[in-house]
Amino acid sequence: MSPAILLSFIIGYFVVLLIISWLTSRKSADNDTFFIANRNSKWYLVAFGMIGTALSGVTFISVPGKVGAPTGDQFEYFQFVLGNAAGFVIIATVLLPLYYRLKLTSIYSYIEGALGTWSYKTAAGIFLISRIIGSAFRLYLVVIVLQKFIFDSYHVPFAVTGLICLGLIWSYTFRGGLKTIIITDSLQTLFLVSSVFLSIYFICQSLHYNIFEAAEAIKNSSYSKIFFFSDFFSSKFHFVKAFLGGLFITIAMVGLDQDLMQKNLSLKNIREAKKNMFSFTAVFVIINIFFLSVGALLWLYASKYGITVEKTDYLYPTIALKYLGLAPAMVFMLGLTAATFATTDSALTALTTSFCVDFLGFNKNKNVNDKKMVRTRHYVHVAFSGCLFLTIIIFNSLNDGAVVSAIFKVASYTYGPLLGLYSFGLFAGKLQVRDKLVPFICLVSPAVCYYLSTHSAELMGGYVFDNELILINGLITFTGLLLFSSRKTEREQINNSINH
Repeated sequence: MSPAILLSFIIGYFVVLLIISWLTSRKSADNDTFFIANRNSKWYLVAFGMIGTALSGVTFISVPGKVGAPTGDQFEYFQFVLGNAAGFVIIATVLLPLYYRLKLTSIYSYIEGALGTWSYKTAAGIFLISRIIGSAFRLYLVVIVLQKFIFDSYHVPFAVTGLICLGLIWSYTFRGGLKTIIITDSLQTLFLVSSVFLSIYFICQSLHYNIFEAAEAIKNSSYSKIFFFSDFFSSKFHFVKAFLGGLFITIAMVGLDQDLMQKNLSLKNIREAKKNMFSFTAVFVIINIFFLSVGALLWLYASKYGITVEKTDYLYPTIALKYLGLAPAMVFMLGLTAATFATTDSALTALTTSFCVDFLGFNKNKNVNDKKMVRTRHYVHVAFSGCLFLTIIIFNSLNDGAVVSAIFKVASYTYGPLLGLYSFGLFAGKLQVRDKLVPFICLVSPAVCYYLSTHSAELMGGYVFDNELILINGLITFTGLLLFSSRKTEREQINNSINH
């Protein structure tokens, strides 16, 4: 497909999002609308839209590519997905009731009442850093695809391509915020899910398979192994490691992350929030099975026609855009664009919300919707767009592996302290931590984990860490908080119960 056609498609897609933004924000574009959509969202729209946000361009490109990676991943990723599902259930039954009972706008406000101001700012700061890095990684993956297949033809520098993408996302989110995103993400999830099924259809057609023959070919291929139970110490793929990693990364990256929780908090009540999470979980598991199936079919196609790629992340875009024809290429671009915008627009809104509420104190100001505070929110929104852009540029100069691995590796370090902070607040309520020491504890824990990760083979008899490192990170943080805490006085316990 020619770069001009692809570029025209991107422009048309963007125009649709701008129209939705105008329609959803023309009556109200205040801070309540931007932060929590006036707490009037429909649970089924939130549940469906969250699928696109949770999957992102990483799942769309990296997961299929990893199926045939030289490291022998196959369908190992599904073990991680099962851990994700268990994590979603814990979020729905433990964390969401807590957030609704406290009527939070930013979920990090909970930490202020449970542990103190320094702990609160630390938790919010960890989120800001983690989400900037994670969202930039996800957007970077799509920018390199757009660069390779569209903008290189026009001799546009990589930095300009990244700036264009962020500018488009900023332009349709800066007024309506979450209210706009609830609608745009639902539409984009529809495009994303449709593109997966259509991709399977087009690949099967090219391989001359019907759906049953395709399923049989995947089953009999060298890519279909799901469960790995051997070499617990030396293998990263062992089921226990993958499941625990998926479980705790989900609790941290979803349940303790303002991005996806902000959408849940826009619903009317906890009953609708739980329906949202359980529905989302079921669809999330099913759609990941299809993504892995796309990966197996792509590698079968590449093997049959002698196609090679320099990175596994390039497998899907190379075959879709160069070999399958016009319709499959359009379907691929539709899914990729939908996945990218659905993830990044949501993250940009969450970053803006967290900074305004947690650091600028918007939740403590009764005039939160006055013109001055709305204008401040606009400035914050622009600033975080700039932060994402700079991170993308830095990552482009450093990355040398599959992005999906990089994202979860970074998450193990950055989100681990959040696990420790919330666990301490939930399970050590009678203890008072030395609040001013919390930032140092949350710095030491990832540093210790990094040392363990790089030296585990020699220190632990050949053991190799994978995503379960986030659990160790959380435990180290929890232990550090425990060591620097004392029993609360009766008055402190009373004040804490009032705050909660």
